[in-house]
Amino acid sequence: MAEGLVPFAPRCYAADVRLLRRSLAILAGLLTVALVAAVGAYWWQRPMILTGTGYAAHNACAVSHVAGRENPESDLPPNPLVPYLDAEVTERGATASLLGVLATQRAVATDGAGCTLTDGRPDVADATPIDGTKNPLTTAPAPPSEPAIDAALAKAFGDDLPDAERTALGTRAVVALKNGKLVGERYAEGFDARTPQLGWSMSKSAASLLTGIMVQRGEVRLSDSELRPEWTDDRSQITIEELLRMTSGLQWDETYDLGTPITRMLYLEPDMASYVASLPLAHEPGTAQQYSSGSTTLLCSVLAERSGLGSDVMNQRLLAPLGLSSAVMEPDGAGTPVCSSYLWMTPRDWAALGQFALQDGVWNGDRLLPADWMRKSLDVHATESTDDPGFGMSWRVNVLPDGSIRWPELPRDTFYATGHDGQKVIVIPSQDLVVVRMGFTPEADAEPSQVRLAADLIAATR
Repeated sequence: MAEGLVPFAPRCYAADVRLLRRSLAILAGLLTVALVAAVGAYWWQRPMILTGTGYAAHNACAVSHVAGRENPESDLPPNPLVPYLDAEVTERGATASLLGVLATQRAVATDGAGCTLTDGRPDVADATPIDGTKNPLTTAPAPPSEPAIDAALAKAFGDDLPDAERTALGTRAVVALKNGKLVGERYAEGFDARTPQLGWSMSKSAASLLTGIMVQRGEVRLSDSELRPEWTDDRSQITIEELLRMTSGLQWDETYDLGTPITRMLYLEPDMASYVASLPLAHEPGTAQQYSSGSTTLLCSVLAERSGLGSDVMNQRLLAPLGLSSAVMEPDGAGTPVCSSYLWMTPRDWAALGQFALQDGVWNGDRLLPADWMRKSLDVHATESTDDPGFGMSWRVNVLPDGSIRWPELPRDTFYATGHDGQKVIVIPSQDLVVVRMGFTPEADAEPSQVRLAADLIAATR
């Protein structure tokens, strides 16, 4: 029997080996194709992935080093990358990557200037210390309890909502001023009167006030053009006022998504203003209004250069004169203050900023803004098209250009600053009222609650 099998065994074995080798070759080929495809897909998607790791790195750095909190992950809005992001806070900043190894981004913390995404050291001037005694809210005692005001704040925090809805609303702070005095104040767990919070696009309204102060000082004019040396075409016609009104005509997309101009500017470009300045015109300057964080960041690069103060321009010209001692204005790697998005302050200091606007630019008896600045800021210019009706010089108004009222529940003279994730400073001159609401609301619509809060506070403080 063994003799009968011996002649066939070598042939069977050789056939099996050849089959195995062919199978291994096919498998190796498939693995190579898969690896090449995976590498190619990664490099194709890498710019978008970098926006995600950039967001995570900057967020982790700022939440930890600026706000002094220990839970930066709670400020990451939902997106498909979040479960795969790995962020680590260090003594000098933070890093974030995909799966711990891919698309690593680094944020560097600088004393007094917050966090900057950069591979090296940001070009940041020493931040001017701010004397908080110039701001009466800095040391003001907590306001006494008033049932009607407490009830208004309770609604703003969603005390009457189911847990899931209250969490989605995400209110973290409410501060109310009446006649310049603190009358209402409440904070979420983990936050207090000393916790700086990010204003996001409320920073744009601060940039408008900064511009007004520099106009008052004679350092710039609204009509100034030829703002960038490389603009030798029609972009040279763009004025400071058009950057404030977002009628520059520069091509832009404000959609907060991976790979759009706004996320590229914030998370991929070390010199944000130069990136914005490189964009072509989509419209003739002054003819179309298009909301653009790029316009404000570009504006602040001009203000930084013309003041000679660089990254410290916001501190020296606006924040220090008002005594906003909690404020941190974060710059990009080139030292440009990111005035579109990155101003951190306590809610009390945000309220003081609103009070300064309500007082028409007068602070501690000194006129810091031109006498007509706030009137101009709230004057909405008609353009051929707009994606943000009611937008003036980086403040929004309640009476829209067609005569309709944005918020019928509030007085016609209401104006406000607003920011990503549900930030608001609502100013109501006829009621001598300033209302600040801050929070983390990436998915719910916080605005109805904010408007109701302001209306309830009007009724509660009459």
